[in-house]
This record gives sequence, C-alpha cells and structure tokens, in this order.
Amino acid sequence: MSGRFNTIAGWVLGSAVVALGLSSLSGHYFRADKENRPENMGFPIEGVSGAKSGPAEAPIEELLAKADPAKGAQVFAKCASCHTITAGGPNGIGPNIHGILGDDIGKGRGGFAFSAGLSAKGGKWDFAKMNEWLTNPRAFADGTKMTFAGLESAEDRAAVMVYLNQQGSNLPLPAAPAAAAPAAPAGDAAAAPADAASAAESAK
Repeated sequence: MSGRFNTIAGWVLGSAVVALGLSSLSGHYFRADKENRPENMGFPIEGVSGAKSGPAEAPIEELLAKADPAKGAQVFAKCASCHTITAGGPNGIGPNIHGILGDDIGKGRGGFAFSAGLSAKGGKWDFAKMNEWLTNPRAFADGTKMTFAGLESAEDRAAVMVYLNQQGSNLPLPAAPAAAAPAAPAGDAAAAPADAASAAESAK
C-alpha cells in the first residue's frame, strides 16, 4: 500500500514539475510574461486615418462678422471670476480687461504683474492674437499665469471677442476672406484651348 501511494505521489509531483517547466518555456518563447507593448499595434487599414477628423473650422473673421455679443457676455461669465471688465475696475486674479483689444500685450493694466512670457510677446491685442490666446493661453505664452485651459469652440471665441470689443475698444472687425472661385470642370478646361484654336482658324 505504501509503495503504491509513493508511486502515485511521484507521478503527481513529476507532472507538476513538467507542467511548470512547459509554462516557463512557453512564457519565454512567446514573451507572454513581458509588460512591454509590441512595436506595431495591429496593421494599418488603407484609406483609414488614425487622426480624428471633423468639419474644418470657419475662418475667425467670418465668425466675427456674425457673432452675437449677447452670447459673448454669457461666455464671459467663465472669465468673470478672475477679470473685471468695467471702466476703471480693479484688477483681481487677472487684470481688468476693459478696452483690452488694441492695447499692449502683457503691459499696463494698472500695474498688473504679468508673467514674463506674456510680457515678452510684444505687439498689441488684435483679433487674430486674441483668438490664439483664447484658444490656448499656455501655447500662446509659455509660463503664463492664466490657468484657464481655453475655449475650444471658435463660435464662443468670436462671440467673446465681439463682446470685449464693445467694452471700450470698438476696433473695426477684420474683413472676412474672399471666397475662392469654384474650379472649372476638367472638360470645360480642356475645351477652352480647342475653342480658341477654332476661332483663330476661322479668323484667317
């Protein structure tokens, strides 16, 4: 009885050792126990882009022309915790921004302590620069004290700028870019030289 028990125990133990060895071997072979990701995650599919696609953003000049300052006042509510906009208003966490459009970038504003990055930008706040700033303040001026992440919506940025412009700036809105003329169909383009040649031949 004791011999049979020892035999069974030996077979069980041997099987466990073999299974452990095979598991370790397969793990090394297939790199199943590694944490690193493969170099290529799958295969690219022809005609499919990995980048997010969406409708192209309209030019900001075009959006400014039809922006609603009342909506801009509503969007500005996000800024009111840091900025005042009334004439002669005090600076807060951010500077008073009455009449900001057309004013120097990162200077003045009742002695507000601007970041070095913003003060070094130079120039004046026009609609293009303000649009860039409102889109992503940190990208516009590295090291800015502005903690607001920016306005993703171009329509919101246009509305805010129109509202800001009414608060002591009154700059003329930039002209919207002219629409490009539609391209002539390929058939028409090919026919034009032939028609011109026929006309020249008949004139002889």
